[in-house]
Amino acid sequence: MSRARTAPRPVVAGASAPAEREVVEFFVHLGKYLSLPRSVGEIYGLLFATGEKLTLDDLVARLAMSKGSASQGLRMLRGAGAVRVTHLPGDRKDYYEAEADLPALIRGFLRDQLVLKLEHADRRLDRLRTVVDDPGNGAPAGLSGRVERLQSWQNKARRLIPLASTFLKL
Repeated sequence: MSRARTAPRPVVAGASAPAEREVVEFFVHLGKYLSLPRSVGEIYGLLFATGEKLTLDDLVARLAMSKGSASQGLRMLRGAGAVRVTHLPGDRKDYYEAEADLPALIRGFLRDQLVLKLEHADRRLDRLRTVVDDPGNGAPAGLSGRVERLQSWQNKARRLIPLASTFLKL
């Protein structure tokens, strides 16, 4: 009987210690659940694990990723409030450090990811409403009412975001 072979676990090039590699992989897998690119999890994981302020070049070298991937990942993380940019006196480079405050991370995610997804859903619902309301499109009986329910759910989800954000500020 042959055994099914599993793919080897990806090696995190720049994480030198096993604990550091494990933290990076933890955030890579967490990022997958949130539909984020691997580079985002690697960057945040390395910054979180080391607790150091690292430059773009440091991240590229330690994670063996392209400058483009690192730059895009940092842009996403900055937009979500997951990393802060700092400067050192006499040095023109940007240094990045992980935001380790969980409520701040969740607020950033809610603001930047969930709101974008809701905006996309709004556009899809508008298009759906247009098709369903056109008598020539042959919408099944009752579909208009079900689409109304979808719109109601969408509106409720929109109202929950500010509530959740306020709750997380406590």
